[in-house]
Amino acid sequence: MDPAALKNSWALVTKAGDEVPLFFYSHLFLSHPEVREMFPVSMAAQRDKLVGALGAVVSNASQLDEVVPFLQQLGRDHRRFGAVADHYSAVGASLLATLQHFLGAAWTPDLAADWAAAYGLVSSVMVQAAEESAEDDAPAWWAGEVLGVDRRTMDVTVVQIHPEQPLDYLPGQSVAMEIPYRPRRWRYYTPANAPRPDGSIELHIGLVPGGQVSGPAVRSLKRGDPVRLGAPVGDSLKLPADTDRDVVMIAGGTGLAPFRAMLEHLDRQAADRPVPRVHLFHGARMPWNLYEHRQLTSLSQRPWFNYTPVVSDDTSYPGQRGQVGAVAAAQGPWADRTALVCGSPAMVRHTVAELTAAGMPAAAIHTESLGTTTSAGSQQ
Repeated sequence: MDPAALKNSWALVTKAGDEVPLFFYSHLFLSHPEVREMFPVSMAAQRDKLVGALGAVVSNASQLDEVVPFLQQLGRDHRRFGAVADHYSAVGASLLATLQHFLGAAWTPDLAADWAAAYGLVSSVMVQAAEESAEDDAPAWWAGEVLGVDRRTMDVTVVQIHPEQPLDYLPGQSVAMEIPYRPRRWRYYTPANAPRPDGSIELHIGLVPGGQVSGPAVRSLKRGDPVRLGAPVGDSLKLPADTDRDVVMIAGGTGLAPFRAMLEHLDRQAADRPVPRVHLFHGARMPWNLYEHRQLTSLSQRPWFNYTPVVSDDTSYPGQRGQVGAVAAAQGPWADRTALVCGSPAMVRHTVAELTAAGMPAAAIHTESLGTTTSAGSQQ
């Protein structure tokens, strides 16, 4: 298998833009109409996911070991769609047909063999992980019920959900959720609480302009609504194993959610043992979007916790103003801390750039990207 040939050929194919996923899905649904019901009615968002996922795998073809955990999780995660081994063969055939269509004369027997080998490796990892998950009696998805809805601001809704079966997760991990108003459109959200004895979880859902799921999730979810939850995923956005290493948390909008879970976890531990010092920066466009301001201000009475709210778009705001990443970087140095960053993709990129420019080692900065999705909080 020639990784360079895979990467170069994929770069050529992606020049066709939206035509690539359009051809792929047309081929897949025409050749295997039985799989159509596994996908949303509107494929607009799904098309982008295909291109992103394939690109992530192909770009790492020379170091497949580095993406094995991602592929394993992807395989376990696809159980919630009802995917079985035969479906992977159908997808592989449509992928090869798509590549052949767009590469034309460049689609040689050797290149076809390389792509078939690469897809075979990828699909075998995913199928094996899914089968092992099923053998462990892990549910394909968890049925849940909305216990309460708190419309905290015009743009943010806090939702309490109770899964019918225990859903074990670590603070900082995320779960995919399907709501009744958008069937088959799963979106990742991060529990904003440490695990509770009653198993309930709290989700912070932010309105995304043009989002096909965030709108009804923020405005329509109500007590008693049924939801479905996927298995917990993510292992990058977590507290350092070294409890002596202090932490700086930088959140934008509902990217605050994983940090709320971590802070709750630390607050419980602090009663019995020393915990790291934490400085949290929470950024929002306007003051009223600092939707957890009261709770975080109260928590800042703890000796191990500092909280700095940051507002970017209100020039009359009396506190810290500007982009949250720039404000946090300027209040360093943080070279002796672990940085956890969560928010929109643009906010994460900007914050990482600001921290590294301020001298923080890149290895000390942690973000989470769930496959091709953005990090925690809420998505479209």
